[in-house]
Amino acid sequence: MTLEAPQAVIDWLLAGDVAVQYQARRDLLGEDDLSLRDRIASEGWGAAYLAARKPEGHWGEKYYFPKWTSTHYTLLDLKNLGIDPASPPICESVDMVVRTERNPDGGMGPNLTSGGSDVCVTGMFLNYASYFGVAERKLDSVIDFLIGQHMGDGGFNCLSNRQGARHSSMHSTVSVLEGIHEYRRAGHSYRLEELERIARDSVEFLLLHRLFRSDRTGEVIKAEFLKLPYPWRWKFNILRGLDCLGALGVPWDNRMRDAVDVLLEKRRPDGRWNTNAALSGETHFIMEKAGKPGRWNTLIALRASRRLKFGA
Repeated sequence: MTLEAPQAVIDWLLAGDVAVQYQARRDLLGEDDLSLRDRIASEGWGAAYLAARKPEGHWGEKYYFPKWTSTHYTLLDLKNLGIDPASPPICESVDMVVRTERNPDGGMGPNLTSGGSDVCVTGMFLNYASYFGVAERKLDSVIDFLIGQHMGDGGFNCLSNRQGARHSSMHSTVSVLEGIHEYRRAGHSYRLEELERIARDSVEFLLLHRLFRSDRTGEVIKAEFLKLPYPWRWKFNILRGLDCLGALGVPWDNRMRDAVDVLLEKRRPDGRWNTNAALSGETHFIMEKAGKPGRWNTLIALRASRRLKFGA
């Protein structure tokens, strides 16, 4: 059973930013209207991101600074808007990142003094690089790096190669899963069988933890996992986890129930979800006000429900 969205909620989503309109029609109504997608670059949030692009092709001051206005996170935000993946200025910027930001160990990350590339950043990079059409051969070292960082408990941790972490992180694991998903969607095949096995292990890691609970005590790992800001950037929360599992085509598993119950408790009587406070830090702009009904959270929750077939 999936959640039934009142027509008023659908109408409200279709009155939002063109990126929300496009994804609501595609994911909730089954209408992949490319004319809407084409408008994302020239209207609303997509146009605002592109307007902040510097003449040399970067955003912010560096690849990863300031964090949320940097090239890295802006490219991730543009990908998550669903903007045309063949957009020339974005593809130029992604190509620049590929040429100038790769580290000697084959991965991505802003701080080589910390002992190597960052697994989270590399997973996110694989996500948007695959979406924006980077050639497979240019991603080989990224794949090699990520496969080398896969941990014995099934997931990933951005501190494994730098500080010796022994237990996977929800943040890192979902970031890499999203990257593997886009890599596979792009039709790439380099070490794909290994990646698919790793993806299954990583899904099991998320499910073992019921998306937010300790596998040993059952206690909530972090209270922030139950909050719903957007954009989520590198941070994990239950809605991001459910959306990722749905995108991967994972069938319903009863270990999702705890997270779904929390999500349904957060649903407003009018069928919408609020946006929680944004992650701290400088941003290009605020998409949606905290404490108010959020189109992104509402759209993503309804999308996850349709894919995973959960309801009230």
